[in-house]
Amino acid sequence: MIVTFLQGAAASLLLPPLGLVIAIVVLALLAWRGWRRAALASAAGGVVLLLLSTPVVAGLLAASLDRSTLAAPGGAPAPGAIIILGAEMASGAADADIGPLTLERLRTGAALHRRLGLPILVTGGPLRPREPPIAELMARSLSEDFGTPARWTEDAARDTRDNAALATAKLRGEGVRAAYLVTHAWHMPRAMEAFRRDGFAVIPAPVHRLRTPEGSARDWVPRPDHLALTWYALREWLGRAVYAVRDGG
Repeated sequence: MIVTFLQGAAASLLLPPLGLVIAIVVLALLAWRGWRRAALASAAGGVVLLLLSTPVVAGLLAASLDRSTLAAPGGAPAPGAIIILGAEMASGAADADIGPLTLERLRTGAALHRRLGLPILVTGGPLRPREPPIAELMARSLSEDFGTPARWTEDAARDTRDNAALATAKLRGEGVRAAYLVTHAWHMPRAMEAFRRDGFAVIPAPVHRLRTPEGSARDWVPRPDHLALTWYALREWLGRAVYAVRDGG
């Protein structure tokens, strides 16, 4: 749990908007102390923050990660299950519940189950202290909201690498040698790399892909939801770099 918290805190500090805002504040203080170049750098940082909030920049960053297709890897066995990766939880005064990203993944996984009839595995451990594993909340939502039971619940994974290792172990124990993998398109490359490091064949079934920006006037209008997409995309590139160094490629 502590490791997960530290990973999240490090990502928040390194990535925009927080990391960039901190840099802008520091530069503004230096400019106030008389360092003129800091004023220009601070203004440039503000422009960068605005650009990162535009659909065109967010869309291009997301597209740089979205290289997966629904084609099965060559020679892979027929998939025998659907794996749905947990994302975030909703914050509020009521009981813990799944967040919007997790809900999108459940909807995609439930639709795939109805079309193919394959059993579902949900995976994800506790995201915060004294709260239930997100996989338990996902299984409840699948049953109550989609009328689709989860056959397997993996409730100990702390990150994407754990999702792969623990879900793979559980499915192999049931004789499943390949599965569809449900997550967001911008998260799919890192997730597939994690499963393939464990030698388990996964066929990507990404949550809806975003449109590629065309550079129209509306694509240059900053919006907070696109800053969030930028954050997710940059975090994925950071995560892929960390996984490559830590796990050897």
